Amino acid sequence: MIGALELGLIYGVMALGVYLTFRVLNFPDLTVDGSFTTGAAVAASLISAGQNPVLATVAGAVAGLIAGAITGLLHTKGKIDGLLAGILTMIALWSINLRIMDKANVPLLREDTVMTPLREAGWIGKTWMAVLVFVIALFVLKLIVDWFLSTDLGLAIQATGNNEQMIRSFGVNTDGTKILTLSLSNGLVALAGALVAQYQGFADISMGVGLILVGLASVILGQAVLGQRNLFMASLAVLVGSILYRLIVFFALTAGLNPNDMRAVTAVLVILALLLPRWGFLKKIPSLRDRGNRRPAAPDPAPDPVASATTGVTVPAER
Repeated sequence: MIGALELGLIYGVMALGVYLTFRVLNFPDLTVDGSFTTGAAVAASLISAGQNPVLATVAGAVAGLIAGAITGLLHTKGKIDGLLAGILTMIALWSINLRIMDKANVPLLREDTVMTPLREAGWIGKTWMAVLVFVIALFVLKLIVDWFLSTDLGLAIQATGNNEQMIRSFGVNTDGTKILTLSLSNGLVALAGALVAQYQGFADISMGVGLILVGLASVILGQAVLGQRNLFMASLAVLVGSILYRLIVFFALTAGLNPNDMRAVTAVLVILALLLPRWGFLKKIPSLRDRGNRRPAAPDPAPDPVASATTGVTVPAER
């Protein structure tokens, strides 16, 4: 269970990236499946070549930034549909990742990584200390994302996702905001890939297959539980959803479910998270997102003194 929590927290970085495109920008980006592996491939290859693991991790994130920028350019400048642009980049990244790794799998078990100090301390998978370290690091990253989305540029990105025509009328370059958001999103996804590769001890060409479904499950599941009444809660819900997803996978495997069926389980989770709120099921259950949303009933309107003085009849004032 500790291992499931650790993986859930690491994948929370990926979920934040998916949140930026799926919820904030309202863009269905499938580049994620390729950029996740790109981050892992770049980091693993550099670490195997003797490079500093921190620099290798940063390089993996930068590679994801570039992949996201390519998708953004194809969509904005090439006028290619966003869904198709992401698919094209994802397909191209499969071959690029093979070129980066020069093979289908790069082992890291004997290499020093960013996880090595935690392993040597005996924390990973054994004590709650590694979980605490991951929680602190992920919460700091979440606060940075919240701060960025609260800046003028971040508000312009949110407006681009909400009403592109309106924000463009105010002189905002929506092509630029799209490219930037896609770059940042895939940078976070690639960073998660680099961290997962170092956590698991290997980078594999197929480790990103179907990852967009995992990201969507984290976003939708978390926001179905906590809601998204403000920016802080929306991003926090994404992280909670990532942890919940990994715990569900852990308990499903513990119960004896075939690992080959996990993709189907993920699809069912997403479907349920989408349909239950529409059926009103979650409204019948007091949940965390209901707290703080209840407003006191509005008081009765005060009588109109002018109407009372002239007619002698008390008439309610207009709301």
